[in-house]
Amino acid sequence: MRIVDLPSDAATIQQAAALLVEGFRVHWPAAWPDMGSALAEVHEALAPGKLCRAALDGDTLLGWVGGIPGYGGNVWELHPLVVRPDRQRRGIGRALVADLEAQVRARGGLTLWLGSDDEDAMTSLSGVDLYDDLPGQIATIRNLKGHPFEFYRKCGFVVAGVVPDANGRGKPDILMAKRVA
Repeated sequence: MRIVDLPSDAATIQQAAALLVEGFRVHWPAAWPDMGSALAEVHEALAPGKLCRAALDGDTLLGWVGGIPGYGGNVWELHPLVVRPDRQRRGIGRALVADLEAQVRARGGLTLWLGSDDEDAMTSLSGVDLYDDLPGQIATIRNLKGHPFEFYRKCGFVVAGVVPDANGRGKPDILMAKRVA
């Protein structure tokens, strides 16, 4: 496996879009429900000034990650990250995150952040009134159904905040961050 800038040829862009649709189908189907929305996301990720890195095995796209600069380049958003479902839990996602961190650091970035929605009651933060002791609920967050926040914790991210009701009542967005420099 090698990690490179996502090739901008039509075949690889199609693979990247298909991977978004497939990779988010189970838990976040509204994210990229069709190839049109997924293709738009891939083209957005390839825009100048952004980062778009791919894990390749020969010509096969195993996964990819995007980076969006903010705060004058001090802070970058990780968006999106996707790995082929049949190749998950083999270190590909972790390698893509580590590569993105290195790319951000090389550009003078200090922090990498992400949002990880909980629309399906996958954590203890879903389905409750987060305004009732928000700090306490963040401190005692529990993973109930394999939410990806655990993956990001293993990569060194911390829960930096929560946007209550971001996706409707009781459906928060979990904000995570990591210092990279």
